[in-house]
Amino acid sequence: MPNFHAVALRPVCLLALLVLAGCSTQTSQAPAPRPADVKSQLVRLMPSNVRDRQGWATDIAAAFTAQDIAPTAENLCSVLAVTEQESTFQADPQVPGLGKIAWKEIDRRADQMHIPNFLVHTALLIKSPNGKSYSERLDKVRSEKELSAIFDDFIDMVPMGQKLFGSLNPVRTGGPMQVSIAFAEAHAKGYPYKIDGTIRREVFSRRGGVYFGTLHLLGYPANYPQPIYRFADFNAGWYASRNAAFQSAVSRVSGIKLALDGDLINYGTDKPGSTELAVRSLGKRLDMSDSSIRRALEKGDSIDFEKTSLYKQVYALAEKSSGKKLPREILPGITLESPKITRQLTTAWFAKRVDGRWQKCMAKAR
Repeated sequence: MPNFHAVALRPVCLLALLVLAGCSTQTSQAPAPRPADVKSQLVRLMPSNVRDRQGWATDIAAAFTAQDIAPTAENLCSVLAVTEQESTFQADPQVPGLGKIAWKEIDRRADQMHIPNFLVHTALLIKSPNGKSYSERLDKVRSEKELSAIFDDFIDMVPMGQKLFGSLNPVRTGGPMQVSIAFAEAHAKGYPYKIDGTIRREVFSRRGGVYFGTLHLLGYPANYPQPIYRFADFNAGWYASRNAAFQSAVSRVSGIKLALDGDLINYGTDKPGSTELAVRSLGKRLDMSDSSIRRALEKGDSIDFEKTSLYKQVYALAEKSSGKKLPREILPGITLESPKITRQLTTAWFAKRVDGRWQKCMAKAR
């Protein structure tokens, strides 16, 4: 969602019939809203059933201040809409059937490593640091925060845990905005609070979950005409909506059907993926080598991709063949996969749900 800034007019002062003798510049910029006013607006915009409204408002306002994000109604409503969708404003949301999900993951890992399940289950009968067995804690676990703590203890204290999971806790998202823990760890610089042990633990707090969730949602520049595309990116990754539109243009020009998932390259490997291969098939028409195509596609996680010759040429070819201007953003065609999801959901479904909440919030703001 684009940020809107007041544009100051710069009147040029000319002395009649003489050379330019001087120029005065005046800028008018609206003063930044006071933190108390931002909190007050947040309280007013929240759904009526939210508990500890002042606490939520304080943490959200602090995230905006720390990241220097303009607390416009559009931006505030974006964070509120995502938080409502992801957790209904619960700092530590409960997940139905989480214990069964955890046991299934443990058994899956054991099967992969050809370790008999009974050996793993026996190892989990030993007492954990809180005095209860790991097995008891897993049976009663209700939230991802609790589950993450169990796995941390299990990996640190039990050799079997280290063998099954190494140093990688399998709980990958958490907190009131369900932000990726890997994302938070990669963007920890500038975190305004004293860290309680690890960034992972901070994600599961209200303040940390809101901070990193806000960063993931609004902390990057994007030329989207509506916020729904940011909501899709929140689910699918930065610039996924823009990149999915680019994939659609590539498919139109090359005649090669592509998954419109926003992934332009296979990250972590030099092996070309389907999108890169499709673009390579256009190499002669683009007058670009495979290596130059790769370098351009590697910018797919930044705003700079839109400045590349590849981006501009692909759209020029696609629009010439279609005879019309093509969108620079579409909702990615991704089916969501998670042990927590019990029905078929998509990124488009998520984005539209959040957008509906955003629209309601904006109606309050007007």
